[in-house]
Amino acid sequence: MLFIERDETGSIVALRRGESGSGNEPVSLLDAEVLSFLKSIDDFESFSHLLIASDAGMVRVVEDLIELLIAKKIILFTELPAEAQEKILGRKQLRARMTGQHLMVDDII
Repeated sequence: MLFIERDETGSIVALRRGESGSGNEPVSLLDAEVLSFLKSIDDFESFSHLLIASDAGMVRVVEDLIELLIAKKIILFTELPAEAQEKILGRKQLRARMTGQHLMVDDII
């Protein structure tokens, strides 16, 4: 999860990933104010970190999309390349184990 840090005037001065600190507030990467802040800085490394931070969420979206397509019989699991099948099954088994232990996948990833 992303959090913003504001200065005394209420302007965003930093984006942070992880735990909420004092004065930090949760925010979406697609928030208009966040996008405006990102356009105002010229730090390639910051953009790279934000892109990497959004990757885990996108992976879950793709997994859910694949499961939906399979459930609706639009694609067959066996039509996917063998490597993709292995990765999907591995992540599915990992999530099942984590869920069985009452852990939230999103809290860990």
